[in-house]
This record gives sequence, C-alpha cells and structure tokens, in this order.
Amino acid sequence: MLDAFTSVKAEFFDVTWTTRQGEKADFRRHVPAATLRHFLPTTIASAEKKERNVIVRPVSRATAFIQLDDLSREGLELLKPVAFLGLETSRGNFQAWVALPAGQADKDFARCLRKGAGADETASGATRCAGSVNFKEKYAHDFPRVQMAHSAPGLMASVSQFEAMGLVAERERPPPFVPFSPSYRTRSGSWPSYRRCLEGAPESKSRPGLPRDSMADFTWCLTAISWGHGIEETAARLMEESAKARENGEHYALKTAQNAAAAHMRNQQRSRA
Repeated sequence: MLDAFTSVKAEFFDVTWTTRQGEKADFRRHVPAATLRHFLPTTIASAEKKERNVIVRPVSRATAFIQLDDLSREGLELLKPVAFLGLETSRGNFQAWVALPAGQADKDFARCLRKGAGADETASGATRCAGSVNFKEKYAHDFPRVQMAHSAPGLMASVSQFEAMGLVAERERPPPFVPFSPSYRTRSGSWPSYRRCLEGAPESKSRPGLPRDSMADFTWCLTAISWGHGIEETAARLMEESAKARENGEHYALKTAQNAAAAHMRNQQRSRA
C-alpha cells in the first residue's frame, strides 16, 4: 500500500488512531513515508491488540489524491484503468484512489468525480491501512481486515480521462451567499433525531442491509440547518451524533454541514421561484 502511494509521489502521511467507537486515540502529522514504512508493522500489531484503527492520509506537494469510497466491486472494476490503488475496507466495500498532477483538479472536480462515479461525496481523503483490522462496533466479534484489491504503481490519471469515461458529473453553479440569522430557530434550539436519519438512509450499495451513513449525516445536517442552526455548530454536534464523523474527523463534519447548507439554500431558492 505504501509502495502504491509513494509511486505517485506521496511524501508524508498524517496518521490517526481511533477506537472502535470512532473516537480519536492518537495522531501524528506529516510522518515521512520512510519512517512510516519502518514502524508500520509494529504499529499495526500494537493497534490490533488495543483494538485501534490505523488511518493514514497521504500528503504530497506534487500530486492531488482523490479517494472514491463506498464502492461496489463493480465500481472498483470500472475505475481500475485510472486508479493506482484499490482497497477492500470491509466485506464487499471497496475504495479506489486516483492521482492527478497537483493543480490539475480543484475541489469541485473531486466532488463531481465522486458523484459521477457513485462514490461517497463526503469522503475524507484518509483510509485504513491495508493489513490492519477494521474495528467498528457493527463488526463486533467478526472484525474484517483491510485488504489490497488492486495496485497499479505509478499510474497517474488526467481530468480528460475521467471526462472521456463519463465519470464526471455536471458542475453545479453555487448559490449566492445568504447569511443565516442566529435568532431564527423554528424548533426552539432543539436538534433532529440522528437515529431517525440513520433509519431513513438508503441502503449502502456495497453493504446490503446496512444504511449509507454518509447520507444519514447529510440528511441530519440539512434538517438541523433548516431548523436554524449554524454551519459550525451543526458540524460540532454531528461529531457527537455520528460514528462516521468521529472516524473521519472535523474536516468531514464541517464539509458535510457546508454541503447541507448549500442544499438548504438551493431548496429555499426553488420555493421562492
């Protein structure tokens, strides 16, 4: 796995250890690739004894990485011609990693690619280490081990390749910014039920019978914001409500709340039209 990342110029890795409940246990920023290679075997062995997840985020000055998460096996097969790495993070749940030269793809392109590929649009850009155990409460007593599913060292992709494959969704025009009024609270400062959002989430395409928790997170944030809560307080509350948010960190929670706020604004504009 490290060979695949370094082959497309990953220089450092942010490393996070989390508990099976999704809480952060430890963190190291910008660990050099050579250092991580040296310590990773003992790190994974120690984490397994303590039931800790080992999660890495690649960092590079030369390469932009895009993570396409929550894919089916068919989804991974479709992306193999442009993906330098594929992982099976749990049974039947895959992710593909693609690399583009830095500056070639902006954040909006990454969002459109995730949407067009049918991947999780709120993927954090961090992944569990191949060879480590995926400790989540829902897998209790039968925790899966993360496995390599595809490797094409050195494979760099381009925006034109994804466009030719029909994998890039149409870009949306951002709505004009309208500040939220902190005094506007239709529900007297209360919060929506996360449990109901999770129960109402669509089924995961790669994990039949289980909800797509990223959609539950988005729906919960959309409801909270429509009730008058601000973006930052919604993101902070999501960290308390969602195991996925705790696993992926504050950036994921804030991005989900921001996307929900933009969707709420579009809904308001349509209702006025």
